[in-house]
Amino acid sequence: MTTSSSEQGVSLGMPELPAPAYPDDVRARLERDAREIIARYPDSRSALLPLLHLVQSEEGHVTRTGMRFCADMLHLTTAEVTAVATFYTMYRRRPSGDYQVGVCTNTLCAVMGGDAIFEALQEHLGVGNGETTDDGKVTLEHIECNAACDYAPVVMVNWEFFDNQTVQSAKRMVDDLRAGAPVSPTRGAPLCTFKETARILAGFPDEREGAAEAGGSAGPASLVGLKLAKGETAPARVVHPRDGGPHEEPQDRAVHEPSPAEHLSSHDAPQDTSASDPAHPAGPTAEEGE
Repeated sequence: MTTSSSEQGVSLGMPELPAPAYPDDVRARLERDAREIIARYPDSRSALLPLLHLVQSEEGHVTRTGMRFCADMLHLTTAEVTAVATFYTMYRRRPSGDYQVGVCTNTLCAVMGGDAIFEALQEHLGVGNGETTDDGKVTLEHIECNAACDYAPVVMVNWEFFDNQTVQSAKRMVDDLRAGAPVSPTRGAPLCTFKETARILAGFPDEREGAAEAGGSAGPASLVGLKLAKGETAPARVVHPRDGGPHEEPQDRAVHEPSPAEHLSSHDAPQDTSASDPAHPAGPTAEEGE
């Protein structure tokens, strides 16, 4: 006896219709920008990644319409474009918020408090991984690595760094984002919306006053090893205190003066860490060699 497809729970519905085109005015504007991007490359196919950022800047995520546009401009199939758009996590496949808040939960950030931060933000915002708040402001996700281990735990907002975070600082940050209050990254350019960030990643200049000059670079904690290799004395503090401003020093704390031979990382520095948060302990800290 044979079993029908419906009995097996298999849908044999009609194939998906082709993606709709952009409105004429939108397509004309995107075509101008796309031609400028394509002209930068000797092989037009190389322009696919920035073109995907371009269409993402239009709708806040990469839609089927956006992928069809990229395919038309580059003379590719939609299957070829889809293969790339679904491979890279920076391309969103569904609507998302103005601010992409990514909490690093890879090993070092996790044990320094990243797991606690991610769990607390899910509860605080009422969303799960990859979900967006009802007001459309914040999309929360965990990220495998933000490439800033010396500032763990790290949170990124639209790819800008927020270093040495705690549960409370992360909660304050997302509350400020939702309220429209000014929020400044630890280093790097001032925040802009996800759509604006996507346009910059497509290769168009950030025209905000002072944004280019504020571009991020390696921070002091990242450069300690290089300084020691050159025979320079490492700074007494390599990261900003978590509870103070960028240039504030606790008044009641003795500053450790390292020797040139001493290896100083952000975790050796005398600072408050997630382990000091009673509500979200990261566990006991062992001395080196234990």
